[in-house]
Amino acid sequence: MALITLRQVSIAFGGPSLLDHVDLGIETNERIAIVGRNGEGKSTLLKLLDGTLKADDGEIIRKSALKVATLQQEVPEASGSATVFDIVAEGFGPAAALLRDYEAATESGDLNLLSQLQERLEAVGGWQMHGQVTHWLSRLGLDPHEAFAPLSGGRKRRVLLARALVTEPDLLLLDEPTNHLDIASIDWLEKFLRDYRGSLVFISHDRAFLSALATRIVELDRGRLFDHPGSYEKYLENRASRFAVEGKVNSEFDKRLSQEEKWIRKGVEARRTRNEGRVRALIAMRREHAERRERVGKVKLAIGEAEKSGKRVLEAQNLSYSVKAAGAREPRCLIRDFSTTLWRGDRVGLVGENGVGKTTLVRLLLGQIAPTSGHVEHGTKLEVAYFDQLRAALDEEKTVFENVVEGSDWVEINGQKKHALGYLQDFLFSPARARTPVKALSGGERNRLLLAKLFTRPANLLVLDEPTNDLDLETLELLEEVLMTYSGTLLLISHDRAFLDNVVTEVWVFDGQGGVDEYVGGYQDYLRQRPAASIQQASQASTQEAAAAPAPTAKPTEPRKRLSYKEQRELEQIPAQIDALEQEQARLEAQLQDPDFFVRAPQEASNATARLGEIETALMELLERWDSLGG
Repeated sequence: MALITLRQVSIAFGGPSLLDHVDLGIETNERIAIVGRNGEGKSTLLKLLDGTLKADDGEIIRKSALKVATLQQEVPEASGSATVFDIVAEGFGPAAALLRDYEAATESGDLNLLSQLQERLEAVGGWQMHGQVTHWLSRLGLDPHEAFAPLSGGRKRRVLLARALVTEPDLLLLDEPTNHLDIASIDWLEKFLRDYRGSLVFISHDRAFLSALATRIVELDRGRLFDHPGSYEKYLENRASRFAVEGKVNSEFDKRLSQEEKWIRKGVEARRTRNEGRVRALIAMRREHAERRERVGKVKLAIGEAEKSGKRVLEAQNLSYSVKAAGAREPRCLIRDFSTTLWRGDRVGLVGENGVGKTTLVRLLLGQIAPTSGHVEHGTKLEVAYFDQLRAALDEEKTVFENVVEGSDWVEINGQKKHALGYLQDFLFSPARARTPVKALSGGERNRLLLAKLFTRPANLLVLDEPTNDLDLETLELLEEVLMTYSGTLLLISHDRAFLDNVVTEVWVFDGQGGVDEYVGGYQDYLRQRPAASIQQASQASTQEAAAAPAPTAKPTEPRKRLSYKEQRELEQIPAQIDALEQEQARLEAQLQDPDFFVRAPQEASNATARLGEIETALMELLERWDSLGG
């Protein structure tokens, strides 16, 4: 039997139905991703599944004794005194108060109170609950006594996941679980959920996360559900085919309707008795056309580009920056001795855990804050547009329209004037929505508004700090397309691995200790290059440790195995193979040092980057084989 079955379920909130007589079944051990445009009702569907909302029509059938838990999109506020244990125990509802009091009494050593609480816990099966809380805290690597409020976004998400899991639910619902998580936290969450034994239903706009986890995609589109068993990539193919068929059917229907409208306008002959059936059919077609829900248009993105900057955009020399937190003895070094040159046309992704200094480095490079040491020199004709992660550029009290215009009802994009209301419609803001205060917008709408405001400013250096949060998949893909054709220079902070791979030509990786390493290519290219570097560092560390350690007592040397003729020939050929690979490696690295190479021949540059990773792997294999043969 299915865990949950939806039959002809409908729900609306005053406008068109978010769900219009839909059917859905969720089976055991499924990992279902819910996708769709912002505002289509994805979160509403999750609330129907967990029972928070009741359907207007239809029925929802749940398996007997079904346990459902939800990880909400927003991190809830918690009192400053609440510990990690307190938050996780809330998963048990009313019994949570007893568990919290028992944990506090254990810390205080109040034996009388402990005795009373023990009896009350036994009466409600509290010992099993306490064991579950302790189990999940241990499994997720959480300190039960740590205060919840000051934790990072990633650690809070992990605590809330533990709260959802303590009841060992049959079905776990997750609403945008990767929002505001850094890549390390997303990787951890992916691995954890892949091994989770229950069923998952999750909403996400992170394409790498979808590809890694989903075994089935359910798309919510204009009140209907479209089921796509299989991978996310297969869903994209099916969706494109469906849209093509829908477009063709609608086009043929509109053509027939137009023909019938021309016929009815001919006059009295259309109303003769023998044509009454045709008239009734036309009335039905008109009704069907009026009830058709068209797809919401796509966002139309165009970046206002300024005059070209100088070839050298900026240069940083030995840049360092430290900050001293309140109560800390020593300042913390966020950036240590960083030097780089940014050339026109570079598209750089900044990667690292939350709080390591990515935004700080951007502000240092832009001259918004002064470094502790070192200096930054800007090139000529530099025009900067900065997408702020905290959306500080938006005035909450003003309307959408007022936030975009500055003393005029017109905006100018690349030399073309356009009325601001028409421009905002390109970003899916209707004239009515354009007059809405910013404080009433959703997260996705705010990001679209900030992009609309940002792109009115001519710029040749575009700085985007987490631009993908809350954007739906279609808008995300369009933003990718416009950035890939942008002729200026780009600095991008993002935890979206697919977005990084599709947009940037170089990544700067923060190690959390103040160091920043530069890698050619996107995020996957960095991963391919990283293991060889790590092996080399480990090898060097091992050599240094061996040199520092006392000389071991000499052991009898075992006689070397005699090589066969074939192995001897292989050993003789390895040096030439290594030499050829190293020459190819040097040639490719020289090509990739030229920033214009990525603009002039992007596919060739991508192939060269991939080939470098293959060479690294081949060299390691040859060296290992050389060693095993006694070279």
